[in-house]
Amino acid sequence: MSHQASGAERLPELAAPGGELDRLVRDGVRRVGAGAVWAVGDARGALGGGSHGVLGQGRYARLAPGSDTRYDLASLTKIVALWPCVGVLRQRGRLPLDEPLGRCWPPAAGHPSGAVTVRQLLTHTAGMLPHTRFEQRYGRDLAAIRAGVVAAPLHRAPGTAVEYTDRAAVLLTYLVEDLGGAPLDELAARWIWRPLGMADTRYGPLGAADAARTAPTEYDERTGDHLRGVVHDPSARLLGGVSGNAGAFSTAHDLARFLTALLAPPPELPWGEPWIVESLRLQTGALTPARGLSWLYAPGTDPAEGTFVHYGFTGTGIWISRRLGRWALLLTNKVHYGRETQPLTDLRNAYRRAVFG
Repeated sequence: MSHQASGAERLPELAAPGGELDRLVRDGVRRVGAGAVWAVGDARGALGGGSHGVLGQGRYARLAPGSDTRYDLASLTKIVALWPCVGVLRQRGRLPLDEPLGRCWPPAAGHPSGAVTVRQLLTHTAGMLPHTRFEQRYGRDLAAIRAGVVAAPLHRAPGTAVEYTDRAAVLLTYLVEDLGGAPLDELAARWIWRPLGMADTRYGPLGAADAARTAPTEYDERTGDHLRGVVHDPSARLLGGVSGNAGAFSTAHDLARFLTALLAPPPELPWGEPWIVESLRLQTGALTPARGLSWLYAPGTDPAEGTFVHYGFTGTGIWISRRLGRWALLLTNKVHYGRETQPLTDLRNAYRRAVFG
């Protein structure tokens, strides 16, 4: 029996109430110190899920997470908002992946960013400067921030190294908005979230009712309270909460819909099978760590199985393997409790091994 077949048959057993995955997350939450929501599924949808722990400290200590709890997705925004929007423009023939930006996007002409390609931006091989807080470098004026990102010098020659940086996603945000003719939040809702029925997914800042069922993140000295319904990432917050690198909020229920669509794309999606297949394959050659388009090959897995992952700084994570025909998600607000990450890394690795091998 093939690995794929045996794993597919065992997944419902793993995901059963009180089963292996539920126990793993329950025990892991005790070490991580943050509540968690988990779910696994295949092309039919979610096969199981659950939640453990509480949403926070102090007044949040009595709030339990659930499948309808909104989480600040942090860098998962790159996957649930920016990446599919790039895919729409790509499939409509409006966004070449391998043409230097300076030839297809006038704002980049004559600047260092004009030498990089969309593929390099999506694989973090564009050689852009490591991410720094935009307010410290460019001030608070949005036009000055855009000009600074577009004109910034490169850190190294494009295509020579994989270096994760949020700058790539911010630059892609400007490009997508210009070509799409609308802000990223409008494009994501139109092209991705509404077609998939992701009614709980949106950019912040969230209104009071929505924030009330949102997991809190880090304490903010400016407001004297924990951030809740306001994006944790300071650069995305400076950009009004809407950016390709961070800013989206979602629930386990909605992310299950999104991940299911990656295995069985509805035909009416303006992005879909061609873009997903193109993205979930090796794009970085011999460079490490190996990446697809926006997605990272899951550490510790056999690259031949094509298991991809993306994490968010706040404590979120999603996995997908089209070859094995399964997906998984694990949502926490770990940053609410502190920035020590090893217990969460250990939980993520154990969870991934249980689902994908």
